[in-house]
Amino acid sequence: MTGRVDVLVVGGGPVGLAAAVHARRAGLDVLVVDRRGAVVDGALDKACGEGLLPGALAAVRALGVDPPGHTLAGISYRDVDRRGRVRHADHPFAAGPGRGVRRTALHAALHARAVALDSQVRHATVRDLHQDDDGVDVLLAGPGPGPSDEHEQVRARYVLGCDGLHSTVRRLAGLEGAPYRLAASRYGLRTHYRVAPWTDLVEVHWAAHQEAYVTPVGPDLVGVAVLGPRGGDADHDGPQDAARAGVAPRLAPFGELAERLDGAEVVGRVLGAGPLRRRARRRTAGRVRLVGDASGYVDALTGEGVRVGLAQAQAAVRHLDDAAAYERAWVRATRDYRVLTTGLLAWAASPVRGAIVPAASAAPWLYAAVVERLAR
Repeated sequence: MTGRVDVLVVGGGPVGLAAAVHARRAGLDVLVVDRRGAVVDGALDKACGEGLLPGALAAVRALGVDPPGHTLAGISYRDVDRRGRVRHADHPFAAGPGRGVRRTALHAALHARAVALDSQVRHATVRDLHQDDDGVDVLLAGPGPGPSDEHEQVRARYVLGCDGLHSTVRRLAGLEGAPYRLAASRYGLRTHYRVAPWTDLVEVHWAAHQEAYVTPVGPDLVGVAVLGPRGGDADHDGPQDAARAGVAPRLAPFGELAERLDGAEVVGRVLGAGPLRRRARRRTAGRVRLVGDASGYVDALTGEGVRVGLAQAQAAVRHLDDAAAYERAWVRATRDYRVLTTGLLAWAASPVRGAIVPAASAAPWLYAAVVERLAR
């Protein structure tokens, strides 16, 4: 079978669906494909912090969607000193609130919007791609696991690789960057607890080697994500092993948080992601564009993934016919994220990691400036 489309979006998460919305608004035919079957039902989930900072919430609304969730008034950095006293630095967002939104709710809203604009969304896997001056031939396989699945070749004028950290498009297009050292790799876990939020702030709890992010996402539900090396436990090799072990064993270093969640019901599955840090040699190759995490990723430490990804999606569609312009737009859209996240990550990996919360508390103007820069 063969087909033709203006834009083939690989990856049906929020960034891919946002790209589809922008492309449809530009009058282009769009096909979104994702290897995960839940893409068809609008129910994809992912290990993420689930906080939309004010800038990300504005970008989501600009796409014509307004997903339900819980108000986020600001960010709180927290730790416990040697005497067991809680230290914290809090900053309310100056531009108004953000929103804690279940990843499934965000996906459902964007999926409905993309479909309402006549985007095609299919469950399929990219097996190969070849391009020439006029387009890209992409070989798709059906949802089955074996080589005998029905295959289809789609001819696209442009391909947008929005398929995440482990991007197939990045690899097939020859854009894979040099890997980071495995010893420096970080992983993430996320689950939910059935408990009423005790604050409207996103809490970032700091321990010796990992961080815990608490995001209220409903009147009786909070999301908890833990980031750290090798899932935070040397006995586990990666996100899947760590996910099977669960988040609860990793909350012990966060005394204040562990006490709050003691006995609370765990809701749903524990999801894992990583290694988080990824490089791409470039964001473009001919008529292929990398967007979102597929284009390169530093870390989830500053919680900016959705905002930055949505900005890239808009830029990629605006500059479909000009690869150099998209590269420049990508640099502008990601500069603050890359600089601030890289700097904070280096500080967090240094011997003075324990000074992060005291420094934020002692210099509230600096802490506020960093939060506002990320939140805009």
